[in-house]
Amino acid sequence: MVWNYVTAVAITVVVSYLLGCCNTSIVISKYLLKDDVRNHGSGNAGLTNFFRVFGKKKILYVILADVLKTVGSVLIGAFILGYFCGQPVIGKLLGGLFCMVGHMYPVMFDLKGGKGVLAGGTMAIFMGWKVALIVWGLFFLCLLLTRFVSLGSLSAAVAFPFAVGFVYQNWIYTILALVVGGLIIWRHKENILRLVHGQESKLQFHK
Repeated sequence: MVWNYVTAVAITVVVSYLLGCCNTSIVISKYLLKDDVRNHGSGNAGLTNFFRVFGKKKILYVILADVLKTVGSVLIGAFILGYFCGQPVIGKLLGGLFCMVGHMYPVMFDLKGGKGVLAGGTMAIFMGWKVALIVWGLFFLCLLLTRFVSLGSLSAAVAFPFAVGFVYQNWIYTILALVVGGLIIWRHKENILRLVHGQESKLQFHK
């Protein structure tokens, strides 16, 4: 039983991480558009910087690909840990978490990736409509009121473990969700400093 659990976790972690490493904003900008997104703006390979550099039409491809790789990781984790260990929810969280880690620190791109917000948001949907409503609702509320994508992302990251803990009442799920939220907050440390000093850029909806 223990061996099955360790094997299932290991497979989920490795497969999800490798899927996460397929950072589509880098792939599209560097290899298709011949203009690496990391050479512009904030230097980050995330959605917000890609949007500011290349616009809304091209970002749709990045969003679709990032959502699909997270969905794949979550489903793979749920299947493997559900089938071998009877723990599909832990599988969802592990799959999504390590997909996010791969997205943030892709081994084939010098460990320089995005901030994992969309991966976290996709995970919230798979954790149930109540979790998704809290996380996405808070994200859009902060975004609409302040036009700071980073503030919306940070608010959602803080809300995620609380929402999971409230809905599931399970300390293992809550800890994994806390790691997810903590990673997103960590990746936004520069944004936090800019917010504190009033230097953070606002999202221009008309663009």
